Amino acid sequence: MTKTKRQKLILDLIAGIPISTQDQLVQELRRRGLEVTQATISRDIKELGLVKVAVGDNLYCYAAPPEQRVINAYSRLQRFFNDSIIKIDDSENLILIRTLPGTAHAIASCLDNMSWPEIIGTVAGDDTILVIVKPKEAVPTVLKKFEEIKEG
Repeated sequence: MTKTKRQKLILDLIAGIPISTQDQLVQELRRRGLEVTQATISRDIKELGLVKVAVGDNLYCYAAPPEQRVINAYSRLQRFFNDSIIKIDDSENLILIRTLPGTAHAIASCLDNMSWPEIIGTVAGDDTILVIVKPKEAVPTVLKKFEEIKEG
């Protein structure tokens, strides 16, 4: 089983049954035919960002971390668009954004957190962002949104 599948199974397990220790998690995984060590589970817990939450009197169980949304993503995006965007171009269902060096990742993260249905994802380098739009007919809508952001 791959690491990704194992970690998905861990998330499914903690969502379904109360698990309060790493040893208990190891045992549950073994019951499902997965041989793992406590050290592996410890790394998985850290990578998944699992937290312990109170579920009763003196009982704490693992839980997935709360979903973290970027606060005020729109105003951050406005600042970035005005301070860091050099050029925007498009072709078919792709939009290419050129930025000042070192700012592309932050801008792409803001775009991802806007949860616009037309944008299915971004890929960022140091000074370039590739925005993937679906369907390609939505590109003018996304470009209009970008223009509105710049105008403030």
